[in-house]
Amino acid sequence: MSAKTNPGRYFEDFHPGLVMPHATPRTVTEGDVALTTALYGGRHALFSSAEFARASGLPAAPLDPLLVFHVVFGKSVPDISLNAVANLGYAEGRFLAPVTAGDTLTATSEVLGVKETSNGKTGVVYVRTTGANQRGETVLSYVRWVMVRKRDAAAPAPADSAPKTAPFVPAADLVLPEGLDFSRYNFALAGSPHAFEDYAVGERIDHVDGMVVEEAEAQMATRLYQNTAKVHFNQHERAKDPTGRRLVYGGVVISTARALSFNGLENAGLILGINAGRHVNPYFAGATLFAWSEVLDAQPLPGRSDVGALRLRLVATKDRPCHDFPDKDAAGTYPPEVVLDLDYWAAVPRRG
Repeated sequence: MSAKTNPGRYFEDFHPGLVMPHATPRTVTEGDVALTTALYGGRHALFSSAEFARASGLPAAPLDPLLVFHVVFGKSVPDISLNAVANLGYAEGRFLAPVTAGDTLTATSEVLGVKETSNGKTGVVYVRTTGANQRGETVLSYVRWVMVRKRDAAAPAPADSAPKTAPFVPAADLVLPEGLDFSRYNFALAGSPHAFEDYAVGERIDHVDGMVVEEAEAQMATRLYQNTAKVHFNQHERAKDPTGRRLVYGGVVISTARALSFNGLENAGLILGINAGRHVNPYFAGATLFAWSEVLDAQPLPGRSDVGALRLRLVATKDRPCHDFPDKDAAGTYPPEVVLDLDYWAAVPRRG
């Protein structure tokens, strides 16, 4: 193999403290926004209308935070997860500044810890990835852990240095976009009269609708984020896997499920933080995704009478409607149809 090509890092190549500045800055454009709408059909007014955003105190419509997340995630793939088996989970995510069309995003990751798996053929790598704009301002920070192949299964295992992540981001640490003002929020244009006060802790919402992700859509979305992980594209390699199929990038599942959640959470579009998340079962293109949400917490934000924060749990299933809220059992085992369990904070307008 030529020394000029990049085969990707294997588990043995990671160690705590390793810092990786990721290549290829990305200027996000209105074209990215249009493609994202075409792929997922998101309808949140704050991201769809510049006039709605200006009426909410912002200079322009911000990008959907999940689009920012996917672009920053994609930057990290060639250095972290090119040889991944699967991305496993997320924690400690915070969106720290809005991103608008024309901004340029860069990303850097630091390895927090590593842990070999019991079969000795793979290991889990824990990283904190930070995304910044062209002014050097941090726009996003999150932790993720990913299972990566070993180059040599016989290589000695490193010491277990898996970090302990926070169970959730405290509401006091959430950051609202500068200038955001929901005091004159137009509930009619947003599509729902339901304000922060209308949601009760413990409430469950079946989002009713279903959406299939086709192979072409999954491939296009993943390329949109410049995510090069082999498990999503290389059918020659995936044919050796027992499933014989390419995995759909987990971010496609997240964004599809979040788009479905509009039906019932129309005013909860602005994600402020990601507390935890797991891709609990694989998802392959062609299955219909459904989703349901649970309100885990509702917190007023200091000094704000116009907006509060809802902590929401989003669960997505494949080929199983969610009218009965499919969930893990007492032992923590999920039904095979559940593919995503995501815990996040969203800003929601208050009526008063």
